[in-house]
Amino acid sequence: MQIQSLVQRATKGAVAAEPPPAGLREPPRLGGGLPLVGHTVEFVRSTIPLLMRAHRELGEVAAIDVGGRRMVAVFGPDAHEAVFRAKDDVLNPCEAYKIMTPVFGEGLVYDAPPEIMAEQMKMLLPALKDDRMRTYGETILGEVKASIEGWGDEGEIDLVDYCRRLTNFTSSHCLLGKEFREGMTDEFARIYHDRERGVTPLAYLNMNLPIPAFRRRDRARTRLVELIGGIVDARVGSGRTGEDFLQTLMDAKYKSGAPLTHDEITGMLLAAMFAGHHTSSVTTAWSLIEMCRQPSYMRRVVAELDVAYGVDGATTYKSLRSLPLPENAVMEALRLYPPLFLLIRVAMKDFVFKGFHIEKGTWVLVSPTVSHRMSEIFAHPECFDPDRFAPPRSENSRDWAFIAFGGGRHKCMGNAFALLQVKAILATLLRRYEFELIDHGVGPDFHGLVIGPAEPCRIRYRKRVHAVVAKRATP
Repeated sequence: MQIQSLVQRATKGAVAAEPPPAGLREPPRLGGGLPLVGHTVEFVRSTIPLLMRAHRELGEVAAIDVGGRRMVAVFGPDAHEAVFRAKDDVLNPCEAYKIMTPVFGEGLVYDAPPEIMAEQMKMLLPALKDDRMRTYGETILGEVKASIEGWGDEGEIDLVDYCRRLTNFTSSHCLLGKEFREGMTDEFARIYHDRERGVTPLAYLNMNLPIPAFRRRDRARTRLVELIGGIVDARVGSGRTGEDFLQTLMDAKYKSGAPLTHDEITGMLLAAMFAGHHTSSVTTAWSLIEMCRQPSYMRRVVAELDVAYGVDGATTYKSLRSLPLPENAVMEALRLYPPLFLLIRVAMKDFVFKGFHIEKGTWVLVSPTVSHRMSEIFAHPECFDPDRFAPPRSENSRDWAFIAFGGGRHKCMGNAFALLQVKAILATLLRRYEFELIDHGVGPDFHGLVIGPAEPCRIRYRKRVHAVVAKRATP
């Protein structure tokens, strides 16, 4: 089905805006667009170029016409603070993110009433405590080592496919437990991929369009409920418990005393996996790609790892937290390629930002991708430069400048888990192999809502010949 036809089916009529109150200005509207549908086609096909153009031509505030909805994009730290500090009864994410209802399930997360959503989010907190993070670190390191056992001395891989498969294993092991990981088949990877590819900008216009990607998304969720429900039943029947997200949710109860149903456990695990797997997979790939493009920085990272661990020292959760160079590389990859390139709030009341009147019902858009490339905040923003995060530069020290994980009360709870996972993967790989990018021109794939590298993304590896180094004392 052609994109214009989909847009016509998804778009209802344009909503006329009321004149702004006295003393306030209406957000300036971006030029271009098509009759009747405005910027809808451009939004679906190339969201980031559209928002880049909006910022370039109009500055901090730009109104666009998409799907008959009033949308206003805002850019920069001041805008981030205004949006993320706003209370939910003023700017609310739930209405926009109902596109995730077919993925997570009805009555879960953004589809739940605010008080229920708050209860559900609190249920995940025990799984993110420091003692659990140590366990996850060991699990992740074990999975990475297992993934490279058959590599041999040298060879080639598709990096995107490798990272996707690896983080499927690590995330499922940490979230769903050992028994699920050991029973994983190619079916899980396939249906999980179908679920991911069913989340696209087109869903913001109509998440129930009768298109193949959405049908596969819905079939995938049904099957995932069956798979995860089977693990829950088996664990209850055996009396076994685990140190994982699944056990946390099996033990959780609402304030009413009611436990979570299979469907609710599945939905919340899928929400956690969506955040953790996406961030870890694409950020690992981008970090390694960009370090291959900047081999001098990669050599510094490898040298720091060698000093910390020697030839055969054990990588640990504690030591990973104390290595600045790998972390700065990951932060810079997140700056250039934030996994979620669009964050949305819906104005529940009239909202004012810098004299601009944003009318009730307007969708307010924040783009980490665009804001992270503002030259007034980040020097030479198109360049991969991890040292921008180190003293004395510390370019991320300005409040609300770096928003790869969002901000405010809805900031991603799993950001520490994601950073741990990416650093553990990179440390294990770089201690054992040298890497060289084959497909030098690889760029972003904007098919879905998460910006991963386009495939194929081939990379060459060669086993390292280790030098003798002095091991750094463990802090």
